Amino acid sequence: MNLPFLIAAIALILTPGPDTLYTIARSTGQGRKSGITSALGISAGILVHTLTAAIGLSSLLMTSAIAYNTVKYIGAVYLIYLGIITLTEKRQNLPLKTTAKANLKTTFFQGFLSNVLNPKVALFFLAFLPQFINGDRGNIPLQIFALGMTYILLCTLWLVLVALIASTASTWLQKRSRFQKWLTGSIFIGLGAKLAIPETR
Repeated sequence: MNLPFLIAAIALILTPGPDTLYTIARSTGQGRKSGITSALGISAGILVHTLTAAIGLSSLLMTSAIAYNTVKYIGAVYLIYLGIITLTEKRQNLPLKTTAKANLKTTFFQGFLSNVLNPKVALFFLAFLPQFINGDRGNIPLQIFALGMTYILLCTLWLVLVALIASTASTWLQKRSRFQKWLTGSIFIGLGAKLAIPETR
């Protein structure tokens, strides 16, 4: 079990971001079915990013130690940057506006596009997943895919839970958003700083 990955992934997932806010908006405006469908669409979008990372990064990471370390340190800098942004960004209000009900297929597709077309998600996966790859274990694409699928499972469980409780617990989520942002930002900065320190052998 990759404990550092689980800690970082859970911290990210629990922080109210675009995916969580989108699911809340669908759930409160169009009902639980739309919220759950949106969550599944978002997860499908994450799968695209996972496959892209596995295919696009695997050949690069297996090319040379220099290429691997370049990706590693760029990712570390990005994680630190993400942590700083998380700590300093202004608090967002949850979009609770009621909207007309939509076809579930349309809702799924919109959730899918909201994630897969977000360049920040793609950049995050390209920076995030390689940090937890162990070259000694071999089969880098499979490692990336396994990490991505673990993230998708955790994210889906969280978003479905959000969809189920959003109509009655939106205030609960808002009150805890500040602490979640602080926790997530601190974890990313700490993780990025640790990864930036050269390994001793």
